[in-house]
Amino acid sequence: MMGSRGYDMTPTMYSPDGRIYQVEYAIETVKRGTLAVGIRCGGGIVMAVEEKPRALQSNDVAQKIFRVDGHIGVAAAGYIPDARVQVENARMFSQGNRLAYDESVEVETVAKHLADQCHQFTQYSGVRPYGVALIVAGVDQKGQSIYVTDPSGTYVQYSAVAIGAGADEVTDFLEKHYSEEMGMDDAAALAVAAINLRVDRPEGTDHIKMARIVNGGELSRVEGEELDGHARASARFKR
Repeated sequence: MMGSRGYDMTPTMYSPDGRIYQVEYAIETVKRGTLAVGIRCGGGIVMAVEEKPRALQSNDVAQKIFRVDGHIGVAAAGYIPDARVQVENARMFSQGNRLAYDESVEVETVAKHLADQCHQFTQYSGVRPYGVALIVAGVDQKGQSIYVTDPSGTYVQYSAVAIGAGADEVTDFLEKHYSEEMGMDDAAALAVAAINLRVDRPEGTDHIKMARIVNGGELSRVEGEELDGHARASARFKR
């Protein structure tokens, strides 16, 4: 920490070893966030997040999965208020694209727009980098797509990915079990298994929120008996 003293006061200053400490702090915030998973499959896209509601908290609304447009969703890990700001920006951008071009915006275009916004917040004094990473996923004219944006302004495409606490371990788990030939049900079961990889003795599905985007359809929640069925099916994916 002593080596960073003075160089972490603004995101516009490089340290002598070429690091931007405020960006690194923001990425560390993401690593401390709860887990989020995105999986691409033949039938569409599955997103799942870990949410641990308090005893008296309403469990009806997902706090970390957002709808950007009918065909695009976002799952967040890190500082969720920052995620809400970025999602609102993405919604306005998507609506503007529809009004200007009379067609749905591409998933990559939204991901690049959000990544550019993140990068802008590393270039000006008086602001701080966004402390959140986003899984931007959807189905467009090019097919199913999953992108991850991070506080540095980077965006990368994946077939399956995890962000948040323990993401490296969960990504290794996904690499072991993921197949491009997976159907929607298999992908949902794998997503539940990936979330439960970080949960000690998982019981039920109260700690999981899931959404899917079916080819040719719109984002919808997966809950109730259907989610419980995917949880039972997840047992076949060994750690």
